[in-house]
Amino acid sequence: MTETVAVTGALGKVGRAVVRDLLAHGYTVRATDAQGPFGERAGLGVDVMRAELTDYGQAVEALGGCSAVVHLGNIPQPGMESAPDTLNRNLAANNNVFLAAQRLGLRKVAWASSETTLGLPFDVPPLYAPVDEAHFPHPTSTYALSKVLSEDVAAQVSQWSGIPFVGLRLSNVFVPEMYANVPGYWADPAARRWNLWGYIDARDAATAFRLALEVETTGSQNVIIAAADTLMDRPSADLLAAQFPGVEIRRDLKEFETLLAIDGARDLLGFVPQHSWRDEVPGV
Repeated sequence: MTETVAVTGALGKVGRAVVRDLLAHGYTVRATDAQGPFGERAGLGVDVMRAELTDYGQAVEALGGCSAVVHLGNIPQPGMESAPDTLNRNLAANNNVFLAAQRLGLRKVAWASSETTLGLPFDVPPLYAPVDEAHFPHPTSTYALSKVLSEDVAAQVSQWSGIPFVGLRLSNVFVPEMYANVPGYWADPAARRWNLWGYIDARDAATAFRLALEVETTGSQNVIIAAADTLMDRPSADLLAAQFPGVEIRRDLKEFETLLAIDGARDLLGFVPQHSWRDEVPGV
């Protein structure tokens, strides 16, 4: 029997990739978003239903009839709404989805946390590099705080319900058409130091969410999801020396190795990024 998975925030960069990936792997998808286009006009291969997740009843409806959820339906970054609204709306949406999952007895919750929980933007240098899951929590915005607090809520709801939760601390999401802009970052490394020059391809993010559904996990666990490399044409160790002198480097770094450590995602989910901007930009 085909498993039905709810995908909230289905019309975002990651949501679209998740829907495509799940359909390609034989899942049935129940897609929702707060903003259109809705129905078949969304162009996802499945109809998209409107759901305002800050309303608990709509969250229950969005997850009804599903055995698992990929929850992406949040304000996706700081500065899009006022600081209080970002905190309040993200928390309300996450609380409602998590509690709806408990009420409906879902078998798994995979949801979008954020790299911002680790201290972004790094106006204050990181404590060490590569930054890993232990470099938490250091929220510097209400957006980041909404994710930190939601990780706490996920842990409690998981304990109450027995449902495994996996929070993916996503790096800056890129789709292939964005990679043409990457060479423009190289002249000023300081412009991208805010997240240690990290990124994640939307297709790899989608794979990570599917793995979070498929791999057996327990409790509530949160892992960093980033590409295997940085966006820059300079070695990672040189970037750190120039932009964050004095920061402890805890292991030998490969030439362009990510400074957002993905060892935790590999160990928990078997996640290995397959996509790099280096494969998409001609002449690099």
